[in-house]
Amino acid sequence: MGSYLVVGNQTLDSPELAAAIAERMASGVSTFHVVVPATPVQRGLTWDEDEARATADQRLTAALARIRALGAQVSGEIGARDPIEATEDALRRREVDEVILSTLPAGISRWLGQDVPTRLKGSVLVPVTVVTTKNESVSPATR
Repeated sequence: MGSYLVVGNQTLDSPELAAAIAERMASGVSTFHVVVPATPVQRGLTWDEDEARATADQRLTAALARIRALGAQVSGEIGARDPIEATEDALRRREVDEVILSTLPAGISRWLGQDVPTRLKGSVLVPVTVVTTKNESVSPATR
């Protein structure tokens, strides 16, 4: 049985992530745990933590429903605002075979701009796969 940790935010509804999940399910029984970092929703120079958590909760609820619709066993949580910290926190409570990091395309992805994939690969002991959506028409709230 494969166990996977999916870390994503705005791209949790992307066809690329759905394909990555379906691919893993095709190789046998799989379980997924989704972590949505509570990324700040920028409002000028400020942000509101409650709003960030509420947005993450909405995305998590929708992602869990979509992944269940694919026939997968899935659980999830809202994580720390930093995707690396959120991933490390989740890995302290569960063992997984792989981390799937879902990001926006280069040029608009804050995570790629901050080199989160390379930093994450250096901080965890399991393989990290980066799934980058091709869709650039997403909400600009938490890029």
